[in-house]
Amino acid sequence: MSDALLVTNPASKPASTVWTPLLDFASLLKPRVMSLVVFTGFVGLYLAPGEINPILEVIAVFCIAIGAGASGAINMWYDRDIDAIMSRTKTRPIPSGRVSGDAALTFGVLLAGGSVMVMGLAINWFAAGLLAFTIGFYVFVYTIWLKRRTPQNIVIGGAAGAFPPMIGWTVVTGTVSLESFALFAIIFIWTPPHFWALSLYKSDDYKAAGVPMMPLVYGRSETKKQILIYSIALGPLGLLPCFLGTLGT
Repeated sequence: MSDALLVTNPASKPASTVWTPLLDFASLLKPRVMSLVVFTGFVGLYLAPGEINPILEVIAVFCIAIGAGASGAINMWYDRDIDAIMSRTKTRPIPSGRVSGDAALTFGVLLAGGSVMVMGLAINWFAAGLLAFTIGFYVFVYTIWLKRRTPQNIVIGGAAGAFPPMIGWTVVTGTVSLESFALFAIIFIWTPPHFWALSLYKSDDYKAAGVPMMPLVYGRSETKKQILIYSIALGPLGLLPCFLGTLGT
């Protein structure tokens, strides 16, 4: 068999070449962020009073995961210009040219719509509505409105990451309650110090991209102070589910 035939034969292509496009689209979903969302969503589902069919439970968690991933894909589409500047993000599929912006946007919108529709048809429309609101909040409020305008971007926009346990709760109960708001509050207060710590480490990246993270606007000392304040506040909030009886007896 000639070398030419070996080169042109599709079967001879490395496995990495075959899987690369799929892996690129998968990375648009921000798998590490998605895994955290799945965990917090499952916590809300598990702690909610009542029972749910295990199959529906899997479907609900899957919808939460896909909804979160869809938000990430749309976020990468919108932020493709600043992602190309920052060393932490310039190798992402869109700025590196491996996935087009239009393809990423279409991918994200289809997944967002699909996750909400399946959640509504298989679980309940209250949970689906809250999932849709969460996706919209992350895309329009955080990504498009706040991220490039204010150092409070992650404080307000971080609410999007705090909704999944509430969604999990509504999957079982069909409504929200004080207990579900307590779970929301824990993630809401945890989010800013987590991202501020990252912004301290990558402040040069954010400066180059023109993103007004707290260390750039208020300085490193004030940022560390805010991280401490939020971390202290997280302590009593973490005990709130115990006082509300969310964890059982």
